[in-house]
Amino acid sequence: MGDLVTARLVLHPMTVDEAGRLVAGESPGEDRWAPGYPTDGDVVAATRLLNTCADTGDPQPFGNYEIRRREDGLAIGGLGFHSPPDEHGSVTIGYGIVPSAQGQGYASEALRGLLLFARSHGAARVKGDADHDNIASQRVMMAAGMRAVGEDDRVRYFETDWTDTAATPDPRA
Repeated sequence: MGDLVTARLVLHPMTVDEAGRLVAGESPGEDRWAPGYPTDGDVVAATRLLNTCADTGDPQPFGNYEIRRREDGLAIGGLGFHSPPDEHGSVTIGYGIVPSAQGQGYASEALRGLLLFARSHGAARVKGDADHDNIASQRVMMAAGMRAVGEDDRVRYFETDWTDTAATPDPRA
């Protein structure tokens, strides 16, 4: 499977070898990872990918993606699916950007690209959540076209589906 490309980013599908090196902290070179990458969340996601591959096989295209800037190729974060679509076509996503690259719209751009990809590969609904105090993540999901659909005492829940055309992300954004 090839890379997904947006205006400023490359969403690179993470291989088992890459996930293993990331979990082990083995950088592919100083010129490949932005300061702060990988975050704890990236390590958790790579570990989940390795466990999924060991248990049920490679989930691609519904796996993990490394977010790289097109201008310099630096890995600045990750995003991906927690698992392939369920029997209703629903998938859950997660994402993160290193602090040195936050506040520049990269997370929203990456998420819009992933939502379009999910839709084009048969997902009917994409879900995500963010802690109440994580306003930035909530804004990312809304900027990418997701809408708040509920909350509990800890998190707000977001989703987009393609029976509601207002929730479809705009690929030009």
